[in-house]
Formats: sequence, C-alpha cells, structure tokens
Amino acid sequence: MDRFLEELSSSAPTPGGGGASALIGAVSCALCSMVANLTTGKKKYAMYQDKIDEYLVILSEKLTTLKEDIELDATAFAPLAKAYSMDKNAPDYDIVMQTAIKNAAEAPLKITRDIYSLVPIIEDLETMGSRLAISDVAVAATAAVTALKGAVMNIYINTKSMKDTALAIQMNNEAAHMVEDGEYRLNKVYDNICKQLRNV
Repeated sequence: MDRFLEELSSSAPTPGGGGASALIGAVSCALCSMVANLTTGKKKYAMYQDKIDEYLVILSEKLTTLKEDIELDATAFAPLAKAYSMDKNAPDYDIVMQTAIKNAAEAPLKITRDIYSLVPIIEDLETMGSRLAISDVAVAATAAVTALKGAVMNIYINTKSMKDTALAIQMNNEAAHMVEDGEYRLNKVYDNICKQLRNV
C-alpha cells in the first residue's frame, strides 16, 4: 500500500486514476466481505445464510479480480505512454497509437464492470447484513460510487482520442449506464442507512 501511494503521488505515468479507482473498488468489496463474515453463522440472520455463503465465495473472487485490476490499468497504459514518444511521421504511427488508445480505454471499462458487479451485493447486504455492521455497508456503497465515477473518467479520456467513433460511443454509453445506474442504486442504499442511523 505504501509503495502504491508513493508511486501514485510521483510524476510516473502509472499508477493513475484507473488503478486508484480499482483500489477504491477493492476497498468496497473488502467491506462487503467483512459484513458477510460478521453475519454468517448468526441465528438472527439464519434465513439469509445460503445467500451469505454464496456471497462470501463471490466476494473473495471479486476482491482478487479488483486487486489484479490495479495492475491491469498500469499495464494497459504503458504502451500508450510509449506511443506518445513516437515520431508522428512514422508509417505505423496511427495504427500503433489507435491500438494503444483502445487498449487503454478497455482496461478501465473492465474495472468499471467489475466495480458495478458489486451493486446488487451491496443492495442485498443492506437487508441481509448484520445490523452491527450496517454502517460499513454504507461505506461500501459510497466507496463503490466513487470508484465507478473515477474509473469512467479513464475511459472517456481515451475514447475521446479514438478514431473509431462508433466503438468510442459504444464504450462511453456502456460506461455511462453503469455509473448512472450504480450511483442511483448505491446512493439509495447509503441514504437509507444514513436515515436509520441518524434516527436516535
């Protein structure tokens, strides 16, 4: 973590916003797993046990994926950083540049998809999760919103330079849907929990 933050704060091109968004998404996922672990085996939530068991497995897999996404973003951006230093008069400049831009956009799109997949789990944990950890569900929700809104910026900054306009629009539309839908649903979770906890 220390190394990542040091590199993130440096002048190095990677890690950047995409990796940071994946990290924030991983934090959201880890919080969901914590809530599920605090809920499993409790008699009070026995009616949800099968679903909690399922989520514990899924969340473990998603956490691994999101941690891998941190490096994925840096790996995808490296060829683009190299392409920027190419001679613009080189015969293969356009092909190399456009390929690098496309790959640099696809990585944060995958990250956005991976974060978005947490949305229904967070919604369920609002109901199924231990009341002792309900505030952590709210933190997971708001972290996921931040991660989604951050990841999408790394799509847009690359699709803006794509010459394949149809593909750029397709990627932007998919990303925008995930962010808009995810933000709406997760903010609802956050607001619901906030109202519960403030009602003293």
